[in-house]
Amino acid sequence: MHPTPALPALINRYPRLAALLFGLLTATGFPPLALWPLSLIGIGGLVLLAAGAATPKRAASLGWLFGVAHFTLANNWIATAFTYQAEMPTWLGWLAVPLLSLYLAVYPALAALLVRWLGQGQARGLPLALLAAGAWTVTEWLRSWVFTGYAWDPLGLALLGPFDRPGLAALLPWLGTYALSGLVVLLGAGLWHLLSARRWLHAGIAAALLAGGMYLPAPALREGTLAYTLVQPDVRQEELDDPGKFEEQFQRIARLTVRTDRTERRVVLWPESAVPDYLRDGYPQRYYDRMTAGGDPKFARFRIGRTIGANSVLLTGAVDLEIRDGRAAGARNAVTAIDSRGAIIGGYAKAHLVPYGEYLALRWLLEPLGATRLVAGTIDFWPGPGPRTLDLGDYGQAGIQICYEIVFSGQVVDRSNRPDYLFNPSNDGWFGTWGPPQHLAQARLRAIEEGLPVLRSNTTGISAVIDANGVVRQHIPMHRAEAIEGAIPPAAAPTLFSRVGNLLPLAWAFLAIAASLVAMRNRRR
Repeated sequence: MHPTPALPALINRYPRLAALLFGLLTATGFPPLALWPLSLIGIGGLVLLAAGAATPKRAASLGWLFGVAHFTLANNWIATAFTYQAEMPTWLGWLAVPLLSLYLAVYPALAALLVRWLGQGQARGLPLALLAAGAWTVTEWLRSWVFTGYAWDPLGLALLGPFDRPGLAALLPWLGTYALSGLVVLLGAGLWHLLSARRWLHAGIAAALLAGGMYLPAPALREGTLAYTLVQPDVRQEELDDPGKFEEQFQRIARLTVRTDRTERRVVLWPESAVPDYLRDGYPQRYYDRMTAGGDPKFARFRIGRTIGANSVLLTGAVDLEIRDGRAAGARNAVTAIDSRGAIIGGYAKAHLVPYGEYLALRWLLEPLGATRLVAGTIDFWPGPGPRTLDLGDYGQAGIQICYEIVFSGQVVDRSNRPDYLFNPSNDGWFGTWGPPQHLAQARLRAIEEGLPVLRSNTTGISAVIDANGVVRQHIPMHRAEAIEGAIPPAAAPTLFSRVGNLLPLAWAFLAIAASLVAMRNRRR
């Protein structure tokens, strides 16, 4: 490695150890810690390590080490999921996290390789920062879709402000999530450059502007007109699939749903996994006998309609079956819309399924070895067709994204039929203490990016109502049974990102890379 003047001598001496440390620091900028200045230090340090590497291959290896540490810490919540899977040992979860990170680290490695290769080891200052920002933007976008994609924890999450303000994530309508991640890289590398050049005044001004941007007040709140009741029943993961507790769980969610003295139209929102009953007609009776109240889907729907009452429509998580030759060949993780008469008036099936969670990839190979899905059941879930808007008439146009789907930037809205709001039912009960706040934060990114309110109903937390500015209007903490009521915040005007999607961050990426290459070429003349 060529010594990089911007890095302390100790870091130049132990670059591999430094790469691991920088990866850990960068992950602390994500919830629940939200130490965003450390993310800037960490990612800026990686950029300088990559730029000073002796060869592109060496830069890639440092980026890979960074990624292994970064994703292992950021995704530690995945290990908790294995504690709820009786057929696989708990220790396997602590092995699964670093194993996943070995793959995810390929993307920081690719970004570091591009920095060293395109920068030819000569990039410094602003050209280096622009080059790294563009490279990271492209590789993070690749991570979101290659091999079905793993978009969790984009680097831009570090620029999201506290619940009552958006922070620098307010720029999302003009950048998109992956370009916001590029901005984190640009800022981190830029601050390292100012400090190494001993431009103390400039560094101080930049830090003050950053802090100010992170804590600027949100735009004035606007109120909606359509009432909602959002329920969090506090159904813990260890009891969720226990048939002996299904009735008690229903009574718990019903008590939180029943109206008091209000009669206006309202949307009732229940979480993923809220209803164990099969609600649709046409299945062999043995499936209803096993799972459905009274063994009759009509009765199950009738009592749901009676629970929500007149002038109400319910959106609830449920499971639908795909019957082939008299047996269940597959299942759909679904949202079902039910009116006060118990009639089904619409539905949505989850499109972005969780590999090894909702289906067992390479089942033919892994099942004989004892591997199973993390979600209970023996049949795989089948994917739905993608974003759809449910027309609920007087109850608005509802876009649906179930659980994990909300993390995929640019893939949450039917652009030909823009909804009034997004409903994101979820079950975060098996994701420890780090997963739920990260999941909520990514829902806030979607709200800002698309200019749409997002309503999250969770089994045991964190449930929230997020307005189109990314402000959390109301929320229910983890492990609390509660309902919140209000009016659904109004949508903003369609954003630039909502019109063009991920072409926007890619355009920013290529612009940044082009500007960097031009600047380096002019410098060499």
